[in-house]
Amino acid sequence: MNKMHPDISRILIPSDRLAARVRELGAQITADYHDRSLCLIAILRGAVIFTADLMRSIDRPMTVDFMAVSSYGAGTVTSGAVRILKDLNADIAGLHVLIVEDVLDTGLTLRYLKENLLQRDPASLRICVMFDKPERRRVDIKADYVGFTIPDAFVVGYGLDYNERYRNLPYAGVLSPRVYAPMESAGDEARHK
Repeated sequence: MNKMHPDISRILIPSDRLAARVRELGAQITADYHDRSLCLIAILRGAVIFTADLMRSIDRPMTVDFMAVSSYGAGTVTSGAVRILKDLNADIAGLHVLIVEDVLDTGLTLRYLKENLLQRDPASLRICVMFDKPERRRVDIKADYVGFTIPDAFVVGYGLDYNERYRNLPYAGVLSPRVYAPMESAGDEARHK
């Protein structure tokens, strides 16, 4: 049983369900890539926990690389402008690439990443997300592998954060509005200090 953090209003997905779903995703990816090696691209920082668990559930030869992008800043709403903060270390031309991301929300970040990485000539490119929030989608993009479809709530834990906090929670929980409402009502000026 997961002990609930005092800033969490409810546990949405407990750790045992997360672990079971990661194993299922790993088995599906293993089957889909049965005759190919794989290059996982984890999107920092949110996807680190998911990627570490997922790669241990995939029974295929693989490499792992990392990208860091930003579209949020310190707020709870995406700015819409995506910036690459850390690019890949290796060339992905000719490789079978799987982008691993924590959440598919508006789709702006993943659409940008997909377009950017396709220009680098991978043999194939797919997307795996732990959490999908289809209600928030602003562009037409879908993940090839989805852990859980979640409601349009402020979810943290299992890699998801608010102002770099709560990533280490072993479950996915809904953050209490009392935590972020004061910051949101203070406006952009206070948020970016």
